[in-house]
Amino acid sequence: MNRADPEGKSASAGVVSSEAQTRWSGSSLILARLAWVVVVSLLVALFLAMLPAYDTLLQTVCTGAPCGLAQPTPGSALALQRLGLSLGTYATIPLALTSASAFLCLAVGAVIVWRKSAEWMVLLVALGVVAIGTVNVTSVLQESSSAWQVIAIVLNILGNGVFFLVFSLFPTGRFVPRWTRWLVPCWVVSGVVFLFTRESFVSYLVHTLVWLAVVIVLVIVLFYRYRLASSPLQRQQTKWVIFGSCVAGLISVGLIVPTLLFPSLGQAGSFYQLVTTPAYIVVVLIIPICLGLAILRYRLYDIDLLINRTLVYGTLTVLLALVYVGLVIGLQALVHLFTGQLGQAPVVIVVSTLAIAALFQRLRQRIQIIFDRRFYRRKYDAAKTLAAFSATLHQEVDLEQLREQLLAVVQETMQPSHASLWVRPPAPDRTSQATWSNTPSAP
Repeated sequence: MNRADPEGKSASAGVVSSEAQTRWSGSSLILARLAWVVVVSLLVALFLAMLPAYDTLLQTVCTGAPCGLAQPTPGSALALQRLGLSLGTYATIPLALTSASAFLCLAVGAVIVWRKSAEWMVLLVALGVVAIGTVNVTSVLQESSSAWQVIAIVLNILGNGVFFLVFSLFPTGRFVPRWTRWLVPCWVVSGVVFLFTRESFVSYLVHTLVWLAVVIVLVIVLFYRYRLASSPLQRQQTKWVIFGSCVAGLISVGLIVPTLLFPSLGQAGSFYQLVTTPAYIVVVLIIPICLGLAILRYRLYDIDLLINRTLVYGTLTVLLALVYVGLVIGLQALVHLFTGQLGQAPVVIVVSTLAIAALFQRLRQRIQIIFDRRFYRRKYDAAKTLAAFSATLHQEVDLEQLREQLLAVVQETMQPSHASLWVRPPAPDRTSQATWSNTPSAP
């Protein structure tokens, strides 16, 4: 039984109609591909034209306002000098990463168009992937007093708008729920207001909050469509996008948390901002790569296994880090209590490391079981059932008992609507057949 979508139609029916409406052929397909090439060529030309201004900004010490987030200040420039790094050396790292990320996004978009451009939704995704590759430059230049500021703001609005449109439509090509069609216009209006009032801090703050709100809403909508309006194939594709969004979001939060605990780190041009600039450039690449995998080779990797391993090892890393810190602090307190010595004793580090090594495998298995039971209950139960049946095969000799147990295992793990078992007879003139059928309840 298919799960009904919010429009009152089944998910599978919606998918069929959507594919029929989004697929192009003949002259329409040629014109669409030509338009995509023209738009992407314009984006790439503007991106290349802005790179020198971006490089100059990275090497210019900001002494006034406004300052770009990646632009060094006198304090951060002094910190770089103490590390033996010149401004030119510092600028080379984000410039190289930005150029490489833009090239990678362009390559992913071109491959998507080359392989799957018969649908306009795929062309839109490819355009969004290319546009997101230019955001690293436009987001920096729009906050500076560069001659490219206005163009950078316009490109940033349009680039993010295309990407928001992709998230609003992916993967069916329809606005589900229908009110999501208003998210992109709200972003564009906010961008236009910011373009003409960019000198106001309030305008910049509102523009940033609108961007953040749209991102959060679209991620929630992805989960909503995954649950209520997607076919099994589309769910596998959506999992890639959700996975990429969550990973990028968690990394971004991890970079922002220190600025909340220590507000001085969040100041424009602070040394922490200079250090985290390359990290943000890499984070931007996660979602375009996941989009490319979702469209081109979503069956190449088991996304369920990838999500499971990420959850397990991410939780394991956090718990082991907490245990290690707790052991070091606790053992140091004990050493100080009994010996009166301060500082880190070598025995404390050795004991803590050995304890972590001993806990690793056992704790990993326990976390794996917890996540399997909580999030992968059906697969967990199926694995247990198959393991129990495998043990039974080594002990059971009664063919009738094996037959019943085999059908029971098939019923519990695969839940078919009908199952039949034919047992080869010992003699040609005898036949033996056992049949069992079951119609599982609708999910």
